[in-house]
Amino acid sequence: MPRRPRGELRGEIHHVLNRGNNRQTVFHDELDHTRFIDAMKAAKARVPIRVFGFTTMANHFHAVIQPRDIDTLSRFIHAWMSAHAQKHNRRHQSPGHIWQGRFRAFPVQGDQHFLAVMKYVLLNPVRAGLVQDPYEYPWSSLYHAEVTDPWPVPVPTIKGWLREPLDPKNLDAIRNSVNRQLPFGDTTWTKRTATAMGLPSPPPRRGRPPKKGTGTN
Repeated sequence: MPRRPRGELRGEIHHVLNRGNNRQTVFHDELDHTRFIDAMKAAKARVPIRVFGFTTMANHFHAVIQPRDIDTLSRFIHAWMSAHAQKHNRRHQSPGHIWQGRFRAFPVQGDQHFLAVMKYVLLNPVRAGLVQDPYEYPWSSLYHAEVTDPWPVPVPTIKGWLREPLDPKNLDAIRNSVNRQLPFGDTTWTKRTATAMGLPSPPPRRGRPPKKGTGTN
């Protein structure tokens, strides 16, 4: 059976993620997190790409990225993961695979849907019960602004915006896109993007789309 398309489209924003092999811990301590972020910086310096945000957890990571060309995303992830894997395996004396197969990625519409995905990524440590405030968690783009680029959809104040949890309907819709690697956006954009990816059109989303100005309420 042929592989499902990875979901890489020129110029579209993508939500990218991967888990440790067999869900094993990848980031054991501060140095592991730091080296992973340093590897991201080095890859970004080599490959023309925008990074809007990321979060690294114990056994997985999320990133929101916009590639410039059709193969830019794959080249960036390869450079990032390769550099990290070499340092990780050498430090932990583990020659095996770090990640659970290929990375997952799906396109995200660059409007309020983008804000919903960003909130999903940045509030990951809060949903996991690690912190009560996302600014208390040091391993996200909130603490590493030097790696990130300006957002295509601004919010008045990020701190105030992040105090509100992600709407459950958007949470379910994003998780569906994560699991099935399907585009996340409004009905028209999603159908058009799914066609460009060679995927069947996903069923219509239930509930209201994200409200303008908040992206999650």
